[in-house]
Formats: sequence, C-alpha cells, structure tokens
Amino acid sequence: MAVNKAGAGLADQWRDILAAHARTMCEIDRVLHPHGLGASDFEVLDVLVSETAASDPGEECRVQDIAGRVHLSQSALSRLIGRLEKDGLVERSMCVEDRRGVRVALTARGRELHDEVLPLQRAALERSLGDR
Repeated sequence: MAVNKAGAGLADQWRDILAAHARTMCEIDRVLHPHGLGASDFEVLDVLVSETAASDPGEECRVQDIAGRVHLSQSALSRLIGRLEKDGLVERSMCVEDRRGVRVALTARGRELHDEVLPLQRAALERSLGDR
C-alpha cells in the first residue's frame, strides 16, 4: 500500500512537471511567434550563442553537441536547423575531421534575432516559472 501511495505521489509530481513544461513552451511560442521563431528554434539559437563567441561570428558547433543540449530527436533537430538555415539564421557545413558530422554556425542575422528576442524568452520563463 505504501508503494502505491509513493508511486501515486511521484506520478502527480511528474504530471506537474509536464504541465509546467507545456505551459512554459506555449508561453515562449506565443511571445516568439511574431518574430518568426518557436521555443525550439530559440533553444537552438541560444545553445549556439552560448557555445560560440560573439567576437567570432563564424565559429561553428557540432550538431551532435547541440543535440545533447536540446530535447529533440536527431531528425527533428536536422529539420529545425534546415529551417533556420533557410531563414538565414544559421549556416551548415561538413565536419573536416569527421565527414559524417555536420557543423552549424550562427549568422550575424541569427545573433541579432537572438539578442532581440532573448528578453522576451526570459520574461516568459519568469512568468511561467518564477516564484516556484
């Protein structure tokens, strides 16, 4: 009986986490949509900004490293990067050291857009997750 109560408590906790995640993602999507981005798009741009130096706008990051930091399947991440590339926010290239690998670089436009929407994303996080 104690196991069932503990398990039910964990299940309730898990549902609360899922609800907070869904609520937060929807809020981020809502505020970024007018800028042509979704929450996942922003996460990839944010990882690229954090992994590359502003002083070197052509610095690249391996897609494999991005995949380790965002919660998308490999195929979903590839499609997302393709859309970001089509929009001129990132550039893809082959890894010199591993021809199977792909590198991604943030463009100047991508960095500008990230800088523009960063306060919106952070405010959405504050509204959704602040005071918890």
